[in-house]
Amino acid sequence: MSDKTSSNYDQTTIFLHWMTAALVVVLWILGQTSDLVPRGPLRTGSWSLHVTLGFLLALVLMGRIIWRGGAGRRLPPADAGFLQFLAEATHYALYALLLAAVTLGIINAFVRGYDLFGVVSLPKLGDPALKKPITEWHELAANLVLAVALLHAAAALAHHYVLKDGVLLRMLPKREAASERRSDL
Repeated sequence: MSDKTSSNYDQTTIFLHWMTAALVVVLWILGQTSDLVPRGPLRTGSWSLHVTLGFLLALVLMGRIIWRGGAGRRLPPADAGFLQFLAEATHYALYALLLAAVTLGIINAFVRGYDLFGVVSLPKLGDPALKKPITEWHELAANLVLAVALLHAAAALAHHYVLKDGVLLRMLPKREAASERRSDL
């Protein structure tokens, strides 16, 4: 089937979507648990991983925004009226909250001057008195990202199991038909 006639998003959009989702979950878990680890190399490693993956999320998010604004496939809205408005509002909220959480996280990393895995040290920039408020804003943005993402996931599951309209399938990699795979053997 030609890529232009597919009802799925393109592979890059799908990859960036699921990479974002995975990074958000891992980063949130690390952010919630790293201070529970006893002080020492393991805690430093956990926070180093959080900060490093946060920088990776920043790159993925930038790539996603650029891709969506340019070459990414546009599909017709799955809903109309209020449901379409709600879906679009949720997507814009996710992008805004992701940008806020990532930006605040990067600022926080530089205000704190993290030592990443004992290999790279971020310079301490800004007023150290900003550590606490920036951390709190970063945590709030991250928690809101997770809450809106869970709402987004619940809507996708409702589309799949209640409405049975194939919306969730649009963001899954396209699978070859079993007969096509057998003919390639």
